[in-house]
Amino acid sequence: MHKLLSFSVAKSAKVLGRLSSRLHSTRGRPSAPLGSRILTKNDDIFKYNMWDHVQWTEEEEENARQKAKENSSTQIPLKEQGKFDTEACEYWDKFYKMHQEKFFKDRKWLFLEFPELLPCGTKGQNTNGRLGAQQASHPRPTGSTTDTKTRHQQPNGSTHHHRNTDPPNHQGAAPERNEAPIQTHTFPGQQSSFRILEVGCGVGNSVFPILSSIKESDAYLYCCDFSPCAIQLVKDHPDYSDSMCHAFVHDICDEMASFPFPPESLDVILAVFVLSSIHPERTQGIVKRLSTYLKHGGIFLFRDYGRYDFSQLRFKKGRCLSENFYTRGDGTCVYFFTKGEVHDLFSSAGLEEIQNLVDRRLQVNRGKKVAMHRVWMQSKYRKL
Repeated sequence: MHKLLSFSVAKSAKVLGRLSSRLHSTRGRPSAPLGSRILTKNDDIFKYNMWDHVQWTEEEEENARQKAKENSSTQIPLKEQGKFDTEACEYWDKFYKMHQEKFFKDRKWLFLEFPELLPCGTKGQNTNGRLGAQQASHPRPTGSTTDTKTRHQQPNGSTHHHRNTDPPNHQGAAPERNEAPIQTHTFPGQQSSFRILEVGCGVGNSVFPILSSIKESDAYLYCCDFSPCAIQLVKDHPDYSDSMCHAFVHDICDEMASFPFPPESLDVILAVFVLSSIHPERTQGIVKRLSTYLKHGGIFLFRDYGRYDFSQLRFKKGRCLSENFYTRGDGTCVYFFTKGEVHDLFSSAGLEEIQNLVDRRLQVNRGKKVAMHRVWMQSKYRKL
């Protein structure tokens, strides 16, 4: 494997052994969130599969930068790029038809990092010592109740297989807060006091851990994906229940596609490894449109790929679409964010930063004796 992506046990121990003193000598990141398994000079690097809060040296940072520059030096011609956007649904649908629910694991870490997914008073919400304090520091969302929602459209049930490639127009997307009510519609989950939306839910690797945790509460979960195959797999799951969840096909890039709930009706929006799969020119409009459905005080939870993650550095030449945006062999795409880009993305949508972290870890393949630098972004933004 390339020397920039893996290193020997001796070098790993030398580089990462300095981490403990760094954390003590600087403010650094707290032991939680983002885990608390810290590699010290006395640890066996291959004892665990993952080490948290790994600091990079300047040399490692520069090597990663050069590797990304090298693999993006040859880009796919513009005339060939359009299909990766307009036919994205087909690529992901083929992915789920091939792998079904066997590719990704359930995200059991969700509530440790995102306790906001649980309504106050939910049984088991104190599984982590900081959960109660975090929820107390973030007031419950407020906003229009279900009988004052306006301009709500019922879902048309259509499946969006192809995207409009015209430049997005976001003017007028946000509803007027003082607009007089015109008419009211009933919608799934209307009677629930706490509503969650997961966009890009895939086959339910977040959905079912959430449903398991909210089943004794008054919460309701919406989940959508533009892959009909993925949504059908969610609905066919034995733990799926219409009384707690509404799964539907939806392309969040489609500006005209309606949601099955009105604006300002959601307490939480969850986007985990979703926005990275979309062309970076589209993501700002998507976040702005989604934010109109949050109640005032509602939370947008985000986790995705970070700049110079191992998966970015291992791309070969000829897979790059644009700067830090690549297509995989199966046609699916991925973008790698920076902390500043994430902040601009959400703050430009009128949201207030609660958390915006770079999650740097060392992932270890103990069988092959290889260590890989992983970089993810984890953020929380609140609607004012």
